[in-house]
Amino acid sequence: MKPLFNIDLKRIPYFNDKYAAEREKNFELFLKGGFPNKKDENWKFSDLNFIISKNFKNITNNDNYKFDAKIESINDFDHNKIILINGSLKSYDLQFEESEKVKIESLKSFESSYDQIKNNLHYLNKALSIGGFKLEVQKNYKCKKPIIIYNYFSANLDNKIINNSNEIKLSENAELTLIDYNIGKKDKFIKNTFEIINIDKGAVLKNIILQKTKGNGYFYRNISGTQDFNSSYQNFILSSGLKFNKIEIDMNLEKEKSSCYILSGLNLSKEEHQEIKTQINHLAPNCKSYQKIKNVLEGDSNGVYQGKIFVKDIAQKTDAYQLSKALILNDEAEFNAKPELEIYADDVKCSHGSTSGSIDAEAIHYLMTRGIELREAKKLLIKGFLNEIFDNIPEEKIRTFLEKSIAEQIDEIR
Repeated sequence: MKPLFNIDLKRIPYFNDKYAAEREKNFELFLKGGFPNKKDENWKFSDLNFIISKNFKNITNNDNYKFDAKIESINDFDHNKIILINGSLKSYDLQFEESEKVKIESLKSFESSYDQIKNNLHYLNKALSIGGFKLEVQKNYKCKKPIIIYNYFSANLDNKIINNSNEIKLSENAELTLIDYNIGKKDKFIKNTFEIINIDKGAVLKNIILQKTKGNGYFYRNISGTQDFNSSYQNFILSSGLKFNKIEIDMNLEKEKSSCYILSGLNLSKEEHQEIKTQINHLAPNCKSYQKIKNVLEGDSNGVYQGKIFVKDIAQKTDAYQLSKALILNDEAEFNAKPELEIYADDVKCSHGSTSGSIDAEAIHYLMTRGIELREAKKLLIKGFLNEIFDNIPEEKIRTFLEKSIAEQIDEIR
């Protein structure tokens, strides 16, 4: 079973005849394979074709980018702003930075340098992409404040599909904290995003992905990056609250002493399906990667983690760690994990593992004997389970804000 499409390429912003044939070609290539399904090993736990076919009957592309609602800003700490409407750059405000040191511009469709086809969704993105944004931090510039990307969505998006692509570059010795802040929406729609990240020598990028409120979106996001000598990429995923969400991260540690950290704390509730898939490629000696994925699942939610560490034969002295943990609150929830190691070097320190289980009954009993009610006892243990992720965020005001956001999600647990 495949969903039906009612796509009009001419409704795409920036559409012109120059790229019409290329768009049509990519859309035909997508239709030939359709949405990924469980026959593809990378999608064995998240049969997107089945999920989309079950929930969408007639998919159209969006042509409405009007946004009249009030834009609400986070007031917990100072920050710069990027405003996206349906993935398209609307405005930005870099009030805390030197204007010539941080460059932001619209990425029009077909300008992306993302040429390598990752999967069939990439054909769809190249066919229907509205563009997105380019962000570049100049050499030796350390951003004074974080940049928050506010992801807003227009009205009447039911059964629509949004495709966008972004590019982020940190030049030599640059530093940036980037927070993706997704605002939930009741409309049932699909968002398909491809993103390139380039981190030059000595640069540091911290990327936090946060879902503010629950929504009915079906999101896929592919992040592909390269890292130069002594660079650092740190990704914190806190994006619970969507009906379907798959985040795929493919990072290439191309030069010595580069490091990649991926940490996630997810609280999944009724009918939510979320997958994190990572591939960290150690392509040079003396590199480090660290991954810790934590899931709390209740109702009939479904959590998935697929993680692969690849170590090339020349990548001696690699230090790679990978662990997923799931706390399952009831019998209907499900968690699947597939950790992998593919190692061709002999002088390495690599480990991987996965555990899942129910909440500790003895710990619950202990707390209740101290006068704490059952629901509050469960919430305390869940907070303790997830809080380890926040310990790796050094900025106190950002950490406090994130802890508060997750605590609000935990408060909804029954």
